[in-house]
Amino acid sequence: MRRFLIVIERAENNYSAYSPDLPGCVATGATREEVEKNMHEALKMHIDGLLEDKQPIPESHSFAEYVAVE
Repeated sequence: MRRFLIVIERAENNYSAYSPDLPGCVATGATREEVEKNMHEALKMHIDGLLEDKQPIPESHSFAEYVAVE
């Protein structure tokens, strides 16, 4: 199993998501839950496409951290 960081952003009327380690792999959804589901499907489709094209699957190098600022 591979794990990839996804970034979820709230837009004015929906949510969007992307993975920094898989350029071009994006999804949108009306709710956070929907965008997470759509992004999971997009990641699977993206990786399946890479495998079909005999391309390497990138390693996940991204991470996230919250920083408190006073």
